[in-house]
This record gives sequence, structure tokens and C-alpha cells, in this order.
Amino acid sequence: MKVTLNILGAVLVLLGAIWFLQGINVLPGSFMTGQTRWAIYGGIAVVAGISLILASNRKRLDGRP
Repeated sequence: MKVTLNILGAVLVLLGAIWFLQGINVLPGSFMTGQTRWAIYGGIAVVAGISLILASNRKRLDGRP
């Protein structure tokens, strides 16, 4: 389960970064280019992906793996 959550988090970070860069008009070539809405969606996806990675990798306090 931990590996799956890490992969999902990494995919969210990657896609979010692409959406953000397209939204702020750095990465041209799609319908998302230059639209602030996609920059916001991308930022949210990056934060969600990082949170997912951190949550799946944190140590449990009760001693279980």
C-alpha cells in the first residue's frame, strides 16, 4: 500500500507541475496555456501529491510498521 501511495503522490506532483507551468504560460502548447485556473489546479495537485507522499512515509507512533 505504501508503494502505491508513493507512486500516486509522485504522479500528482508531476501532473500538477505540468499544469502549473502551463497555467502560468511557461510551458506552451495546449488549451491550458496562459489560463490561471490551471495554475491553481496544478498548485493544488502538487500540494496534495506532496502531502500524500509525506503521509505514506511517516513513522507510526504506536510501533507498528
